[in-house]
Amino acid sequence: MKNYLDFEKEIKALEQEVDGLKSPFGSEGISEVDTKKIRNTQEEINQKLGEIYSNLNSWQRTQVARHEDRPKANFYIKKIFSKFTLLSGDRYFGDDKSVIAGFGLIDQKSVLIIGQEKGEDLNSRIERNFGMMRPEGYRKCIRLMKLADRFQIPVITFIDTPGAYPGIGAEQRGQASAIANSIECCMSLTVPNISVIIGEGGSGGAIALASSNKVIMLENSIYSVISPEGCASILWRDPTKSLQAAEAMKLTAKDLLKLKIIDEIITEPLGGAHRDPESIAADIKHSIIKNLKNFENFSKDEIYDHRKNKFLQIGRDRGFAQSAGLDKEGLSYKESGLSKLKFHIDKNKYVYAGIGAVVFAGLMVLLT
Repeated sequence: MKNYLDFEKEIKALEQEVDGLKSPFGSEGISEVDTKKIRNTQEEINQKLGEIYSNLNSWQRTQVARHEDRPKANFYIKKIFSKFTLLSGDRYFGDDKSVIAGFGLIDQKSVLIIGQEKGEDLNSRIERNFGMMRPEGYRKCIRLMKLADRFQIPVITFIDTPGAYPGIGAEQRGQASAIANSIECCMSLTVPNISVIIGEGGSGGAIALASSNKVIMLENSIYSVISPEGCASILWRDPTKSLQAAEAMKLTAKDLLKLKIIDEIITEPLGGAHRDPESIAADIKHSIIKNLKNFENFSKDEIYDHRKNKFLQIGRDRGFAQSAGLDKEGLSYKESGLSKLKFHIDKNKYVYAGIGAVVFAGLMVLLT
């Protein structure tokens, strides 16, 4: 049974009509299938989908990112990679079912695959804790990332979580430090790591595994420090203001690409990834292979510096570069001449304004 969002009511009615037309059993028994009407109705559905999905606001994209039928990490792992070997446990406490991790092959190359898994039905969602990882999940990922780094195996992560699990047991077992250690591990790798945000990228639960050389988002996925409902509850004490919060947070793929927080957007099929999972899986596979090839000739230090500089540049209009006067790890500020001029003028604008006023007054005296 298909699930529909609030803004897809027209689509639901039309698709139900198509299903009725495809059935050869009408109210008067067996009847002829009207293929022409089916084709026309399908064209109308495609047109409506195009109109709706080309004008989605941030809150509607959030709803699409959370869609029940949206393909999950387990689906992509099965479709994209071969010879996947599942590995479990953090060697301290236990295994976390909300994250799938193991080694596999893509384009005949070994990679470590980590996927946050929400589950497909109620039972599996409860087992997977709705994709909310506990400390043992992050420690499992750290263990495997260090193993991959030792053997120079690239890391691929699929991000899909509302956030890290906030339960008392998780906090007692060191949730905050586990997230921080996972971010540190991701940033310190000397192998390329690529993150694909396939649904929700929520809070530290997402960035713990998305501190990567390349962060890729599906068109209708989201990536933010907090959910729109949580933001609305904090700012306005009104969770119904989720639309305003979502718009202000800039959590959509287009907004984040513009801010240079992510590196690439993968276009989804008409109506979202859940309408053509095979197609979107093929596109993700192509993107992963392409990005891995870009790092083939990079040395360990170059991979590490690429990731470090990428994150240092976020939120700035100027980058950072290595300084010859510092050690290899050192970074110095790199500023263009135009930027220096703008900064100087802005800093001394009142002085220049005063000089301009004096010159203008002098000219007026001379002219009179």
